[in-house]
Amino acid sequence: MRPLTTTASTDVEPLDTYDLVVIGAGAVGENVADRAVQGGLSVLIVEGELVGGECSYWACMPSKALLRAASVLRAAHAVPGARAAVTGSIDARAVLSSRDAVTSNWNDAGQVAWLQKTGIALARGHARLDGERRVVITAADGSTRTITATHAVAICTGSTAAMPPIEGLTDAQPWTSRDITSTDTVPPRLAIIGGGVVGCEMATAFVSLGSTVTLLARSGLLAGVEDFAGAAVAEQLRADGAEVLLDTSPERVDRRADGTVAITLPGGSVIEVDEVVVATGRAAATGDLGLETVGLAPGSWLEVDDTLRVRGFDWLYAVGDVNKRALLTHQGKYQARAAGDVIAARASGASVDDGPWGTHVATADHDAVPQVTFTSPEVASVGLTAQQAAERGMTTRVVDYDLGWLAGATVHGDDYRGTARMVVDVDREVIVGFTLVGDDVGELLHAATIAIVGEVPISRLWHAVPSYPTLSEIWLRLLEGYGRP
Repeated sequence: MRPLTTTASTDVEPLDTYDLVVIGAGAVGENVADRAVQGGLSVLIVEGELVGGECSYWACMPSKALLRAASVLRAAHAVPGARAAVTGSIDARAVLSSRDAVTSNWNDAGQVAWLQKTGIALARGHARLDGERRVVITAADGSTRTITATHAVAICTGSTAAMPPIEGLTDAQPWTSRDITSTDTVPPRLAIIGGGVVGCEMATAFVSLGSTVTLLARSGLLAGVEDFAGAAVAEQLRADGAEVLLDTSPERVDRRADGTVAITLPGGSVIEVDEVVVATGRAAATGDLGLETVGLAPGSWLEVDDTLRVRGFDWLYAVGDVNKRALLTHQGKYQARAAGDVIAARASGASVDDGPWGTHVATADHDAVPQVTFTSPEVASVGLTAQQAAERGMTTRVVDYDLGWLAGATVHGDDYRGTARMVVDVDREVIVGFTLVGDDVGELLHAATIAIVGEVPISRLWHAVPSYPTLSEIWLRLLEGYGRP
């Protein structure tokens, strides 16, 4: 793990009481605190590692920095004229250096300065609940401090890498998502266990950086999105030189005396690698938060209502990954805005708008969650898959279109390949699901998100004219495939 550089707390004159105590100063906790301060509350945020959290230092930002060089190189190779100008291969050391810059070299001074500017007090240390509205903070030197929250406590501690029950795996000291995104070296041979977003993105990145990659997935890749998306990613990974083993779970993992790793597969065959990454899901980071002091189970996900208040409590909130609604940074920040605003509203006695799509709720968590996976090709989706919509009992119609047929794809690059799918609830004539697979499709996703959240009728979408020649013309082609209502 890279050394972490922290700066001093911003709580210059420590208080014993704050309106709101936020546990966890990642992107989610920062946004809860910011909205509450804007609502007039005094707020203390507590962090034991780096202000800015997982996304800034070990997830979203470093992973995308590791992927960017390969994306640019692929784009240049697809364009006549540019292709001839690109020689050589990716400079792995330069990519790692760029990643270091994106993470501010694991130094949170800039984030702490933002807290100071915003008026949010910061306490460094480990926070634990000690009964209703009480938080005990243990500093690095072992000293403790007890804080009372006048109105609320918000738990924003996120999630950690889950360790699957594979014999020998824990003793083999595998890398997690944190280790792979912060590594200072490119392993010659790398195995990744898990076919989700982290596994697929890191396989894409490290193939481009020069690793010989083996990706092992218990079923297909990218479960939860349309099947054709995972199939396209698997095809490209294989084309780039990775070995992709689907429907495969290791039986045993051993770290040998020479530091290499042996992965035993069903049937007895063995894969030998230099490092193995576990990317099989997430666990709630609630194991040592004192949940038992308020009647909750340590280590559990925290169930909340749509205002992000933990069920059964009028003072306790759980925001972001920790509530398991949508384990995505942007969705956690969306929840945080609602939570910070509603905490301030309840504290001041203002009215609460907690109906669907109201000011103080996270309605989009249920059916309108957007996500981009930055593999090659990119996968962008929002809403329901065709199967999920059918399981909801909806009468749907599915329209697919080959992105390569678009004029915008023709000028984008040679041999552009991709697929778009629109899932329509025919009873209401609105889109409920949208999936795009292809290079640079992530920037197209927000239009689909707006259409789904706004429940824009198909008949009105016909009047939203896409510019020519762009990939956005996919909207016209899907509508033509569906036909006018």
